[in-house]
Amino acid sequence: MKVYMKELRLSTSKRFELVDITAEVEKIVAESGVCKGMVLVFAPHATAAIIANEHEAGLLEDIVTWIREHFQPERGWMHNRIDDNAHAHLASAFIGASRVFPVWDCRLVRGTWQNIMLVEMDGPRTRRVIVEVMGE
Repeated sequence: MKVYMKELRLSTSKRFELVDITAEVEKIVAESGVCKGMVLVFAPHATAAIIANEHEAGLLEDIVTWIREHFQPERGWMHNRIDDNAHAHLASAFIGASRVFPVWDCRLVRGTWQNIMLVEMDGPRTRRVIVEVMGE
């Protein structure tokens, strides 16, 4: 079994932001030489997440609105006593810091409208995303 890893570095510019990393993940899968297997996309951060969804401006705005409404940055969370980002920790815990996708015929498998995105919830920051391709 082959294992191929690469790290992406991204700079975000807003407190809440979705960054499309689909092209970079597809490139890494192609470089890996893996034709049948899986790819793990992992953000090693407690205040960011990884999602797969349509890259449409209105939907991206809706996702940020949903995160703000459900995880309420202005709420008096206990963690905010030491760091004003409890909402981002909570959202990351529930949304998830990783996604796994199949690799088939040497390509990333995703739905027509599924793009891979980093969800920034405590920016602006420099973020890392680890992409690990495994298979044969």
